Amino acid sequence: MRIIFSFIATCIAFMQCQKEVNSAQGDFLPFETLPETTPVLPGTIDEASGIADSKTNPGFVWVQQDGGNPPELFLLSYAGTIQKKIHISGVSNRDWEDIVVGNGPAAGTNYIYIAETGDNLAAYTDYAIYRFPEPTISTDTVFTTDKITFQYPDGPHDAEAIFVENSTKDIYIISKRDSTSRIYKLSYPQSTTTTTIATAVGTATFTGVSAAAISPDEKELLVKTYTNVYYWKRNAGETIEAALQRNPLTLGYVLEPQGEAMCFKNDNTAFLTLSERPFFATSVTLNMYRRK
Repeated sequence: MRIIFSFIATCIAFMQCQKEVNSAQGDFLPFETLPETTPVLPGTIDEASGIADSKTNPGFVWVQQDGGNPPELFLLSYAGTIQKKIHISGVSNRDWEDIVVGNGPAAGTNYIYIAETGDNLAAYTDYAIYRFPEPTISTDTVFTTDKITFQYPDGPHDAEAIFVENSTKDIYIISKRDSTSRIYKLSYPQSTTTTTIATAVGTATFTGVSAAAISPDEKELLVKTYTNVYYWKRNAGETIEAALQRNPLTLGYVLEPQGEAMCFKNDNTAFLTLSERPFFATSVTLNMYRRK
């Protein structure tokens, strides 16, 4: 959420030099270090906390806004214009922090997952993932959603990053404010009638996670903080939790005002980022880091 801690952290980040690539994994960078930028009109999407490339509506991305905003999604074109705003009926936006398009219960159907996982003050006892079939561009309101309610096995956590492994339909959650980020899993099939206890599956080598993504072929992982984007190439047979506990490669990344949203493109040719617009920024851009 929009809190002073985040603003201060981002201001400090803007005064830092771009961090060097982790030499332990070599100098090869799979993506360009400078993005193609597309302006997003100020006053339209100012509090983006999650982004996902649409599978049902090619050429558009889904964007959600942070807690306290209406329960709605924006369909944003690659050109930076809003095509549609869709209301999600029957739910609230307590603290939405990430969004994913992935596989779900029905084979051949694309699903949207919304992460109701923010908790700046570690005040909540449970959290939720909302899941529903991906809407078409003609949809005005989503009336039916699955609610996957869960708790952590070790108390409250603030988390701003999830992704879904399509081959297993497992949901991964990465915490933000722990001294080192913790990794949790909701294994498929996730209950929509009872509260699930998430499984703790590992601890990362970093903290301050604001977004995460898995490539369409599931061979690559990205994790974003306010100052860095980390990259892993999965080894053959390696689990996601094992990969995330290895030291990552640090990609080239142009600092954003308060970058909390990231996803792969569905064709796997690039990854995209989008920032919130805090008080010190006049505008934000949709950023595309193309694969080399």
